[in-house]
Amino acid sequence: MVITQSPTSARTGTSTRTSTGLSTSTSTGLSTGTDARPPRTPSRFRRRRLASVLFTLAALCAAPAAPALAAQPAKAAGRPCPVRTGRVACVDLTHQTMWVQQGRNAHRVFGKVHIRSGRKGYRTRTGWFKVYWRHINHVSTIYGSPMPYSQFFSGGQAFHAISGSVYSRPGSYGCVNLTRADAKRLWSVLHKGDAVYVWGRKPGT
Repeated sequence: MVITQSPTSARTGTSTRTSTGLSTSTSTGLSTGTDARPPRTPSRFRRRRLASVLFTLAALCAAPAAPALAAQPAKAAGRPCPVRTGRVACVDLTHQTMWVQQGRNAHRVFGKVHIRSGRKGYRTRTGWFKVYWRHINHVSTIYGSPMPYSQFFSGGQAFHAISGSVYSRPGSYGCVNLTRADAKRLWSVLHKGDAVYVWGRKPGT
């Protein structure tokens, strides 16, 4: 039987091959000198990088705190209607009131007055609108009722006067009702193209 020794493997074992083609090997489980690596120590570059990070952190901790931003003035209580350069008719459905304000200082040029908005199932629409049509002696084409000083701002919904009380229930069919005196004064304040802002919700709708 001819025995041949194979080249040294990565481990300190020996391998022999017999003439029969079978190989036998033994291993001590220990790595040779080429595989045995000493514990890794930080390189010079890594040490310098670590020192730089620590220096930066120390500088940040020692830096004075940035001055706090000045507090912004809170929106004036009870005046959620947005401010514009022109006139804005402000309609508060929750409190059933309205007014007209003008300019960046929100100077009030009309109201605050009580209104009557849409009843359940006919709620006055909310959002931004514009006065698009005015008719001083308008009569409803749907209900046949007079609508003096009508100023339409959303579909068939308009500011207009009623003969009864603005406190009467259940409400309008979507329009913003005012007393005749208030509707007449509003007619002289608003113009076609003026902005209308409606928000909130009438109680019970």
